[in-house]
Amino acid sequence: MAAVVQIVGYKNSGKTTLITRLVKIFNDMNLRVAVIKHDLHGFEADREGTDSFRFRAAGAAGAAITSPWRTAVFEEQETPLVQLIEHFAQYDLILVEGFKRERYPKMVLLRSTEDEPLIQELQQVIAVVQKEANFAANPSGIRRFQRDEIKQMAAYIRHNLM
Repeated sequence: MAAVVQIVGYKNSGKTTLITRLVKIFNDMNLRVAVIKHDLHGFEADREGTDSFRFRAAGAAGAAITSPWRTAVFEEQETPLVQLIEHFAQYDLILVEGFKRERYPKMVLLRSTEDEPLIQELQQVIAVVQKEANFAANPSGIRRFQRDEIKQMAAYIRHNLM
């Protein structure tokens, strides 16, 4: 079963940027990484004119397209995180963006000291990634990283969760 790490924080806290940087490092370690993103605002991944777009525009509740290099699945329903994790179980690591209330190990991104209460609101917080160096004391003993400590974060994940 793949290790699962949630990357959470408020909007525009740098979650996607952090995940893309971590994926590059894990790829260099020859690890297979899957990413699952929770987008509360909805999204369109396929473009007008593609076959998957045409299938969905025609009313298909689900559509998939695959090639030797890539597979995409589109369904007109929300899929529970646990089902998505099961789908990627054969990978080495699954990085999850969002789903704050789920119970997987979390790295919490903080933009400023005003975001600190998020640490107490969430379950299974294993680390904090902070933008500013002048945050409050760390009485909880949770591991803290500065934003640019990407290699250290990757090593922490690999040694403690995989």
